[in-house]
Amino acid sequence: MERPPAASGGKAPGPRAGGGLGTQLILAVLCGGYATGAGLGWGSPELALIMGDFGLSGAALVAAVSCLVYARTRDGRFRPAWLLFAFSSAMAAAGNGVWGWYEVVLDVPVPSPSLADLFFLLFAPPAIVGLLVLAKRPVTRAGWVCLALDSWLIGGSLLTLSWSLALSHATRFQGEPVARAALSLAYPLLDIVLVSMVLALHFRRSQAGRSTVHTAIAALALTVLCDALFTSPLLREHYASGQLLDAGWFAGSLLLAYAPWGARRARGAAVRPAPAVRRPASRPVAGSLAALTPYLAAAVCTLGILYNAVEDRTVDRVVVFTACTVVLALVVRQGIMLMDNIALTHELAQKENHFRSLVQGSSDVIMIAAPNGTLRYVSPAASGVYGREADELIGSELAALIHPDDLGGVVHEVRRFLAAPPSEEPTTRIECRFRSGAGDWLNVESVVNRHQGGLIFNSRDVTERVRLQAQLQHNAEHDALTDLPNRALFTRRVRGALGGRRAGDAGTAVLFIDLDGFKAVNDKLGHQAGDDLLVQAARRLQDSVRAGDTAARLGGDEFAALILGGAGHDEADRELLVTEIAERLRHTLSRPYEVDGGREVRVAASIGVAFAEPGISSADLLRNADLAMYRAKAGGKNRVELYSPHLTPVSPP
Repeated sequence: MERPPAASGGKAPGPRAGGGLGTQLILAVLCGGYATGAGLGWGSPELALIMGDFGLSGAALVAAVSCLVYARTRDGRFRPAWLLFAFSSAMAAAGNGVWGWYEVVLDVPVPSPSLADLFFLLFAPPAIVGLLVLAKRPVTRAGWVCLALDSWLIGGSLLTLSWSLALSHATRFQGEPVARAALSLAYPLLDIVLVSMVLALHFRRSQAGRSTVHTAIAALALTVLCDALFTSPLLREHYASGQLLDAGWFAGSLLLAYAPWGARRARGAAVRPAPAVRRPASRPVAGSLAALTPYLAAAVCTLGILYNAVEDRTVDRVVVFTACTVVLALVVRQGIMLMDNIALTHELAQKENHFRSLVQGSSDVIMIAAPNGTLRYVSPAASGVYGREADELIGSELAALIHPDDLGGVVHEVRRFLAAPPSEEPTTRIECRFRSGAGDWLNVESVVNRHQGGLIFNSRDVTERVRLQAQLQHNAEHDALTDLPNRALFTRRVRGALGGRRAGDAGTAVLFIDLDGFKAVNDKLGHQAGDDLLVQAARRLQDSVRAGDTAARLGGDEFAALILGGAGHDEADRELLVTEIAERLRHTLSRPYEVDGGREVRVAASIGVAFAEPGISSADLLRNADLAMYRAKAGGKNRVELYSPHLTPVSPP
C-alpha cells in the first residue's frame, strides 16, 4: 500500500534568525535522534511503525499547538498566517494519526483512498495562503498579475518536466480505480504548486518578517524534497513507515513549531543597535535571480520537451498545452515589465528634469567633488555667486580655491566627517574663504554630503553676513563715540596680558586717565563741544601709545591705557619707561583743543599708574590704577601718580 507524502510547513531558522542557542540545540538533538533511530530501524518493526506514524503525528500536533498559541497571543498582520499554519499542521497530524490507526492499532493495510488522504490533501492550501500572508504583498494590480504569472511559469515548467519524466505514466490507469489514480496525480501536483509558491515568494520576502519567511521556505523545501523522493520509483516500492525518509517530515514539523518564537527573538535582537560596518557596494544577487526566474522556468519547460524529442516519444498533449501557456505567460510578463520600464523611465526623466531645474534655478552653488578633490560638476549659479563660470571651475582642484589659512581646517573637518558613520552624521557644515573671479576672497558656507566616495557641496555666499557679524562684534567691544575699545574689551585684554605667555613679562602697567576740567567745557559750551573734545583726546591717546598697547575709553571723561612690558628690564627701568609714557600722554592731552567751529579750550590730565606684580589679578591691577589716578587728582591734578601699597583710598573730588 502506498503512503502519500504528508506535507508539513514550517520555518527553518537561518544563522541570524535563531532565538536562544539552547532551543536550537534541542531541535538539533530531537531531529538528529529521530534520524538516527530511523536509520537503525528503531530496533524493531513495531517501534518503527509507531515512530513513523504516531511520531510524525505528534510532531505535527506540536507544530499546530505552537502556531495556535502564538497566533492567539499576538496581534498584527502575520497573525492569520500562523492560524493557517496551525490548521495545516493539524491536518498533517490527523492524517498521520489515521495512518497509524490502520497500521499500528488495526494492523491492516491503509485503504486507498482513505480519510488520511483527505487530511493530507487539506494541508497544502492553507500552507500556501499562509506563505502569501508572510510575503511582501504587491502594491499594484500589475504586481499581482506578475506574481500569478511567475507562479505559473515555475509551476508549468515543473509540470512539463515531471509529466514528461513520470506523471504521464500515472494517467494510464491500467485497471486501477479512478480514485487511486487521481490521488497518485494529486500529491505530486500539490508539490509542484508548493514549489512554485516557494520560489515565487522567495524573491518577495517581507522585510518585517524576513527570518520568518526564510524559515517557512526552508521547511517547505525540505517537505517537497521528501515528497519527491517518496514518489520516485526507486523508493515508492520499498518504503515503509519509520524509515529515514520520515526524518525529513519530522524535522519540518518541529521547525514550524519553532518558527514563530525564533523569529520573534530574532526581531527582538535586531532592536539592539549594531556597530556600523562599511561594506563595499555590490550587486543584489537576489534581485538578479528574481529577474532570471522567468527565463529559468522557460528553460526547464524546454528541457521537458527536449526529453520527449530525444527519447523519440510523441509529445503529450498536456506537455504541448502547458508549454504553450508557459510561453504565453512569459510573453505577457515581459510585456508588463516593458510597460513598467517605459513608465519608470518616463518618471525618472521627469524627476531628473525637476531636480535639474531646481539646481539650475537655485541661488546656492552645487558642487560635486571627486575623492581626489577635483570638481566634477558645478551648477550655473557659480557665475552669479563667485563671478566665475561653471565650466571654468570644473576640473580644477578644490584646494586651490580655498584660502590657505582656512585649508587646514577644511581638510581636517572633511576627514573627520568621512570617518564618521553616515547614519550618525549624514551632513556637516564648513565655512571658509573662497577665491572669486575678481581675485578677492568671499566668505562661503557649505553643507557637505557624501556622494559615491566624493562630496557634494551646497554653498552660498555669506560675506555680508560675516561682515555684519564682525561689525556687531566690533560695536559690542568699542566705544560708539571714539571707536576706542570699551571697558569690557579693555578688561579682557588686561586679563590676557596677565596670563598666558606674557604672564612673566616685566613692566606691564595700566594707566587710568581722567580729563581735568572737561565738565566745565561740557557745561559751558554744550555736549557737542564735549563730544568733539573727547574724540580729539581719544585720537591723541591712540597715537601716543605704542603698537601692541591698548588705549580705551572707560566712560565719560575717563580713559585707560595698557602698556605691555618685556623681558630684560629691572624695576627702576620699567618705572622710568612707563613714567615717561605717562608724562608724554599728560602733555599731549593737555594741549589746546579746537571745538565748536574753532573755539580753543584747554583741559588737563590726571594719570594713575599701576604695575603688574607676580600673582596679581586683573581686578586688583585696575583697582590700583584707579586708586593712583584719584591720588593724582587729590594731589593737585594735571600730574602722574604711581601706585604704591601704602596708598589709601580717597573719595572722588
